[in-house]
Amino acid sequence: LLLEKQINLGGLATTGLISWYEPLCDGEGHQMIGGIAAKLIRLAAAAGFDDLPERWGGDPRFARPGRTRFATHFSPTFFTLALEKTLLSAGVELLFDVHVTYPDAERGVCRGLLAETAEGRVFYPAGIVIDATGDATVMHRAGVPCATGDNYLTYLAHGLDPAALEAARQNGDFAKLRKWYWAGSDLYGKGHPEGAPLYHGDSAEEVTEFVLRGKELLRQRFADSDRRTRELMALPAMPQMRTVRHIVSDVVFDGTEDGKEYADSIGATGDFRHPGRHFTLPYAMLRHPDFANLLAAGRIVSATGDGWEITRVIPDCALTGEAAGTAAALCVRGGHTVNTLPYDALRRELERAGVLFDIRGK
Repeated sequence: LLLEKQINLGGLATTGLISWYEPLCDGEGHQMIGGIAAKLIRLAAAAGFDDLPERWGGDPRFARPGRTRFATHFSPTFFTLALEKTLLSAGVELLFDVHVTYPDAERGVCRGLLAETAEGRVFYPAGIVIDATGDATVMHRAGVPCATGDNYLTYLAHGLDPAALEAARQNGDFAKLRKWYWAGSDLYGKGHPEGAPLYHGDSAEEVTEFVLRGKELLRQRFADSDRRTRELMALPAMPQMRTVRHIVSDVVFDGTEDGKEYADSIGATGDFRHPGRHFTLPYAMLRHPDFANLLAAGRIVSATGDGWEITRVIPDCALTGEAAGTAAALCVRGGHTVNTLPYDALRRELERAGVLFDIRGK
């Protein structure tokens, strides 16, 4: 059962308009991440436009000059449609517009989740709960130790690029029609308004201020433009904060582990910002030893600093999500807790699914 608070799947990648699938390679020609992450980038590319490099199966006519990494821009609208079809075809029970409020947790066991729905407050019992909320809503409220992050003021909208209209008509490259319009900061803080605070995103007041200030910056960007030759195709439907909250387990991945191979590895990964770095991620970062049936996935796993930057992006969210989902299924079938699950069984299932473990890539 997947409880989704939006009415479209994909989170920041789709409703958040951050529609760039970060690299699955190490920047030196080696694929680092496999499994569901690799299936999803192919799904994104097949659903709509893409700019995959030819080296990774892309059409050379549409690849961006000078870019060689296994990454692509994609259509957030068609990708979310493809995600929905994929999940339904796999037999996932899906509920939209469900706002999880509190886990029913006691003595390290979560019996299920309370949520607000169209029919009112509903309790969903569960044997294993995976928190993929992006802000650790379930984990935090269940009592799992967590830490908050700092976010620059960023607001990204998608617009129509008039200059690309003729090129799209001639060669069919629709990727360039959808232009990213940034307001505020880039990934590294350049453009963060002077005097503006860093945002944690853990209160309604902070989220509201973040969004309102971002929209004002966007209005200022277009203040002197010709209203007849401009168009915004989409505004984000969620706050574009990357690092709101993460769990703190007995293992915290901090990005200094370049070259380290964990004994409980759930797969290999690189660093989308820096070519040539090689990591494995530990299963321990998905769970806390005091909680028997809670697992974390995505950008809330036990990672901090550079480690949080590495693991918060789409490929690593898919990697940790696949590991969490596989572990959950094995726990239910075998009667294990998330802390007593035999690692060998998890490793076999992940390898069978195509997850890559070789830190040197393939």
